[in-house]
Amino acid sequence: MTRPRTSAKAARFTESVIREMTRLALRHGAVNLSQGFPDFAAPQAVKDAACEAIQADINQYAVTWGAKPLRDAIAADQVRRHGRTIDPDAQVTVCCGSTEAMVATLMAIVDPGDEVIVFEPFYENYGPDAVLSGATPRFVRLRPADSGAPGGAGWSFDPEELGAAFNDRTRAIVINTPNNPTGKVFTRDELNVIAGLCRTWDVIAVTDEIYEHIVYAEPGHVSMADLDGMAERTVTINSISKTFSVTGWRVGWAIAPPDITGAIRKVHDFLTVGAAAPLQAAAALALGTGDEYFRELTSTYRRKRDRLMGILGGVGFHCYEPQGAYYIMTDIEAFGFPDDVALVRHLVTEIGVAAVPGSSFFSDPADGRRHVRFCFCKKDETLAAAEARLTSLAARV
Repeated sequence: MTRPRTSAKAARFTESVIREMTRLALRHGAVNLSQGFPDFAAPQAVKDAACEAIQADINQYAVTWGAKPLRDAIAADQVRRHGRTIDPDAQVTVCCGSTEAMVATLMAIVDPGDEVIVFEPFYENYGPDAVLSGATPRFVRLRPADSGAPGGAGWSFDPEELGAAFNDRTRAIVINTPNNPTGKVFTRDELNVIAGLCRTWDVIAVTDEIYEHIVYAEPGHVSMADLDGMAERTVTINSISKTFSVTGWRVGWAIAPPDITGAIRKVHDFLTVGAAAPLQAAAALALGTGDEYFRELTSTYRRKRDRLMGILGGVGFHCYEPQGAYYIMTDIEAFGFPDDVALVRHLVTEIGVAAVPGSSFFSDPADGRRHVRFCFCKKDETLAAAEARLTSLAARV
């Protein structure tokens, strides 16, 4: 008997390694420093707003592309933070998280035979998103500033290498800033290089800016759509997930020029219909939060970053200090394991700490075999538990 055939697209990628590591953490009772969800409470006012919306019977479908109060709040946030005026009725599509916003966008703008440029190491969804859209991902490497020495600060791309990746088939480039997994924050100069290539080759920039409020160095986050000539060729993707510690709510959005928005909305409609209506109401309230909340958010995560950097460095990891987001990429050379997968398996089963193998962030897994990613969006007690367990790893150095 022959087995049912599955699609060639699905055969081109694996399940999420990050989410697999969470399942392994649960199975082995490990401290979960793998998947990037906060293990502490969301702001009380945001939770109250969701409960009030449910009690007010906001329980049926919202407008497919997003409830108007949320779209208005997203537009107001753009004016307040970026000085950019957008039309909430023609340029905003509310989706089931930034994850759906990304795949809906790529499916709306690319065709089979097109290419999508992705910086690597990359958040693991981007490659499969391009494949599901019928496009071919083309990868451009981010390298530590001192790539010959673990612990070199920052990550950067070679402008010539990036320029060579653009061609007549290039339809889009995905930029994640602040970046997962490296913590890189793209500078204005770097974004201008990318913008110039996008204008030259008529390419759409798709920017995932979900960590925009978690930046540790000045001048902070720069949005691609703010650059000259880029608002009309940029899709800006964001979400309340990371900023307000509600990753399970799945409320995100895409901001795009009206013609691109029309295409995104059609794809979104048939992918998911719409995001949860009462949670959209709570998201609208969240976006009106005062600036003090965002300053405290950054301060809290800076402290957690510094603590986990100290913990990991103390047991033998070489850490690349993140400029933003809440992840730390490390080099594992000191431990003598054959590769990242072997070390991560040892960590979760023998040490009791879950992390993510670096190979899952590269198109060629061999390029990430000396890296492991940890996250620090965790309670102080969680980081303390990880520190106690990781102490035994230092004996291998």
